[in-house]
Amino acid sequence: MSAPHLTADRERCIGAGMCAMTAPDVFDQDPEDGLVLLLHTEPPAAHHTAARMATGVCPSGAIAFHEAAPGTS
Repeated sequence: MSAPHLTADRERCIGAGMCAMTAPDVFDQDPEDGLVLLLHTEPPAAHHTAARMATGVCPSGAIAFHEAAPGTS
């Protein structure tokens, strides 16, 4: 099975920082413009819950957590 992965749309990001506060091991903010920086496109399993939470609290919907499809590798 393939690992879940994250995407972040910097054009959609409004720089609220909820992702970096919710999952600081997975996200940061660009010091230049405050927009999302994705530190891990495939975060370790220990960070999956926080990454999912960050996806849910993003006010602009700029983050997506893509689950691996069952039966894929």
